[in-house]
Amino acid sequence: MRYDLTDLKLFRAIAELSSLSLGANKVALSAGSASYRLKNLEHTAGTQLFRRTPRGMDLTPAGQALLRHVTQVLSDLEVMHGEMSSFAKGMRGSIRLLANSSSLNSHLSLALSTFLAEHPQVNIELEEQNSEDIVLAVHDGSADLGVVAGSIESGPLHATPYAEDRLILAVPRGHALAGSGEMRLLDGLPYDFVCMNRTSSNFQFLQSTASRLGHHLRVRIHVHSFDAVLDFVAAGVGIALVPQSIYAKADGAGRCVALDLSDSWAHRSLKLVTRDIAREPPFVRALRNHLTRYASPGSGPINGPLAL
Repeated sequence: MRYDLTDLKLFRAIAELSSLSLGANKVALSAGSASYRLKNLEHTAGTQLFRRTPRGMDLTPAGQALLRHVTQVLSDLEVMHGEMSSFAKGMRGSIRLLANSSSLNSHLSLALSTFLAEHPQVNIELEEQNSEDIVLAVHDGSADLGVVAGSIESGPLHATPYAEDRLILAVPRGHALAGSGEMRLLDGLPYDFVCMNRTSSNFQFLQSTASRLGHHLRVRIHVHSFDAVLDFVAAGVGIALVPQSIYAKADGAGRCVALDLSDSWAHRSLKLVTRDIAREPPFVRALRNHLTRYASPGSGPINGPLAL
């Protein structure tokens, strides 16, 4: 059997829109030409692919099976075309990258700046989300790449180890907790907190953890950066849950006191997640490889297989 590429594109368009005329318009064919091509495709397949109903065009079981293969074939062709174009014209593209707040504010900034400088025709749409939502977005294809933290299950996604970090409590000098050494978050929850903004993954994690521990979080103020969080902590406004990498980067030791947390979740293994490394565009692959090679200083890059 030999299948025409235009026929396959038309078939997919009709299946998506449940309409011969709309499908024809999508692939720039007249309705008459589309009808002729569809008949030829059904003849080549040896079976009826659509049922004509008052609601439009419904796939038959054979049509549903063909659609799965056509979707895969056309997707592979798009990847192939993108990869060949990258050789012919220089790598170009746009990447949607999602990250949790700790990696966004520490590990990623320097790595992304060097990548963009090396690839002037690639753009990155960077957005903060919590790790659970990142996994869902990458899985459904609304994001190309994600950086998640903790023991988040990534399911069928491909996960690559990225870096190690841990969460600490930053407290003002002279605070009642300042000499506590290692402690549990539970012991800090009776005190006032300085927090990142309400939509940040850091705050959402802290709030949900406090709730699981039976506490209502006492928030004095929400601010928009970890550097501002540490300024407010240093001024004695409250305590804060921050990543150790950000505390070190922002010279937190010069402003306040860091307390290690004994909670198991305080240790954060960051990993990169993507849907299918065999079919990802070349510019996405280039970014993923760059990030795995380029962790921020002191982040503790991790290597080897990842057990999920």
